[in-house]
Amino acid sequence: MSVTIGFGMDPQVISFDRILPSRRLSNMLRKQTKFKQIRASLEAVGLIEPLTVTVADRSGRHTLLDGHVRLMLLRELGHQTAPCLIAKDDEAYTYNNRINRLSTVQEHHMIRRALDRGVPAQRLADALNLDVSTIHRRATLLEGICPEAVPLLADRQFSAEVTRLLRKVKPLRQVECIELMVAANSVTLSYMQALLLATPPEWLVDQATRPKTKAATAETMARLQKEMDQVSDRYKLIEQSYGEDVLNLVLAKGYLQKLLENPHITEFLSKHQPDILREFNTIVETVSLEG
Repeated sequence: MSVTIGFGMDPQVISFDRILPSRRLSNMLRKQTKFKQIRASLEAVGLIEPLTVTVADRSGRHTLLDGHVRLMLLRELGHQTAPCLIAKDDEAYTYNNRINRLSTVQEHHMIRRALDRGVPAQRLADALNLDVSTIHRRATLLEGICPEAVPLLADRQFSAEVTRLLRKVKPLRQVECIELMVAANSVTLSYMQALLLATPPEWLVDQATRPKTKAATAETMARLQKEMDQVSDRYKLIEQSYGEDVLNLVLAKGYLQKLLENPHITEFLSKHQPDILREFNTIVETVSLEG
């Protein structure tokens, strides 16, 4: 079975006056953390990921499929051109719409490798829009975590504080805690704090590391375990339909976006159904921030 590549392999440098955006950016964009990180990265190391555009039309212009934030920031930083990947199909559902961003563990390995190669921590902090202390915390993210536990976190996003608490329990309990958090799709600090509280004394590295709070009774522990099992079962049911739900959401968003580009429809809804128009705009703007 042959697979057709949907994009040209070699980026082409295209001037911005020949690139037409395919959507409007939200006014709330500049307040988002991801936006600030993209700007910091562009300022520190330049453009890493090319923009994605359609094949030029008869007038020689390309429609931008992916990279609206990067295009806006590059213009603000004084650039006139950018390397672009040419899409063979006029399709807004590009590879970047469903690409998995760096997980926390992948980011740790990237930072660790950069530091080992002599890249200054301050330069990394500038590129990622972080402070130097955060860089050091992420560089030591997996210290004290048993090798069997690391693969369970490989594709997850989580706070470095989670691994700080994991270090307080023994290796077998580390694996068990991560499995419980992954099953509930909640690798969070609050969940880990609850698991640490519920950890038997013999599974702690040091009894003094247990949070100072009222000890849980056997009945409370049994109820907590039952609730966690129920959450895990509900999560598995939701997971079965997740892919189809996401596809339907993407299709609905694309349809509404094209609908709202029609000024006659927008004007009609504004006059007669303003509430529906607000909901449509919310759906169109509620998407993961892509670069």
